[in-house]
Amino acid sequence: MRIPRQFLPLILLPATLGTGDGAAVPREPAVAGEFYPAEPARLESAVRGFLSDALPPRGEPPIALVLPHAGYIFSGQIAADGWRQAMTGTYDLVVLLGTNHTVPEFRGVSIYAGPGFRTPLGVAEVDTRLASDLIAADPEFVFDPAPHLREHSIEVQVPFVQVAFPGVKILPAIVGRPDPDLCERFGKALARAVGSRKVLVVASSDLSHYPAYDDARSSDASILTAIASLDASALRRAIGVEMRKGRPNLETCACGEAPILAAIAAAKALGATRGVVVSRANSGDTAVGNRERVVGYGAVALGRGPVGADLSALTPVPTPPADAPLGPADKRALLAFARRSIERFLAGGTAPLARGLPPVADRKQGVFVTLTKHGELRGCIGHMGVDLPLGQATGMVALDAAFSDQRFPPLEPSELHEIDIEVSVLTPLVHVSGSDAIKIGEDGVVIRKAGRSAVFLPEVPVEQGWDKTALLAHLCVKAGLPIDAWTSGAEFYTFHSIHFRESDWR
Repeated sequence: MRIPRQFLPLILLPATLGTGDGAAVPREPAVAGEFYPAEPARLESAVRGFLSDALPPRGEPPIALVLPHAGYIFSGQIAADGWRQAMTGTYDLVVLLGTNHTVPEFRGVSIYAGPGFRTPLGVAEVDTRLASDLIAADPEFVFDPAPHLREHSIEVQVPFVQVAFPGVKILPAIVGRPDPDLCERFGKALARAVGSRKVLVVASSDLSHYPAYDDARSSDASILTAIASLDASALRRAIGVEMRKGRPNLETCACGEAPILAAIAAAKALGATRGVVVSRANSGDTAVGNRERVVGYGAVALGRGPVGADLSALTPVPTPPADAPLGPADKRALLAFARRSIERFLAGGTAPLARGLPPVADRKQGVFVTLTKHGELRGCIGHMGVDLPLGQATGMVALDAAFSDQRFPPLEPSELHEIDIEVSVLTPLVHVSGSDAIKIGEDGVVIRKAGRSAVFLPEVPVEQGWDKTALLAHLCVKAGLPIDAWTSGAEFYTFHSIHFRESDWR
């Protein structure tokens, strides 16, 4: 997919410089338009969309949360899962603990004592009295504006506060290093300072950085298990163990280790006895992710309840066999998810995770999504591989068909009600000896030659009235080959498809 420029830096680049002196005026947004939409309506739509898809609360309202902080299109849904756990509760204050990406020489805790944090949704007011009380509690607790100016880990959480808990004050603090003593002191000092107030502590941290998909899943499971144990020493040990395993490209297991340690200390001092892993994913699970290099995300709720940890979210879900038939309900669900993916991207620049779908959506299959407008083609893109779950691949190619088909301009919101969506689920490719083996109307066809390739679905030659020669000639043109390149040196693959469209049920 041709991802708009504002989404490209989300997991790799630092934020742009914010403004504001950090004392007299609100801290200005540094990553609006990069990590999340800059337009108020689109930002609110993105947050509300994630919250509407969020997993339901599991237990009492939490005392603390551990949530990710990447760009919303990557980690927004997992963050929303955590925020949703708290929305049945009432809070007087939300404490936002961020990590230090931008000022490596800062080693203490910077408690923001300015008047507020501005986002496109307005200004979230800071509890400056509590900030002053904490600053007076320890020489290493200070107000240094520098670590806050370009830091995104707190900023991306603020719009969720503004939508989920409008009017509630925040207390932003950057924990500068994962020193056990510093984090323990700050967490306990925070608990003492808030006293009997109803407070929600949020530690902002992504998990594994840049390993391949399966390595990230393994590393993240270990770290989430340790966080849910409410044992800071277990978390430090787990990070050490995972980093010593030598996984390729693993740069860190948790870029917010320090805020997590501080949140565990605060939560325990405030009465937390139980950790719940709410959800987890990584950037490779999203509609715009790459599974070769990912960033991990998890939502953990720390609160009261039976002593121990709920790790059920880490249990693998069985995948149905590849030959399990697609029923009417499965087809409707895939069509609805394709449309919802397009709608969410148009409304807020985000995309839903492929979850809550029928079990067949978890098996790995190729898929095409075709858009037509008044019976005319408006976009068609497919994923031929069997490397992605069907649901995820459907969302991915739906976005590609709407916004990245080079033959058409990107879809406009005004067109959405005129679009008919068709999904074609593919069987695996079969190499055939030559063009004679191709059966018009039954086989989809892939041609490969000289590093170029092209594909047509089985129904295309029937709809166009092509015979086999015309089909092969059009394949060559689509691949950028001479019109008769199919006659020698070309490889052919065939497949079948199960195709269904929204208009079938209208």
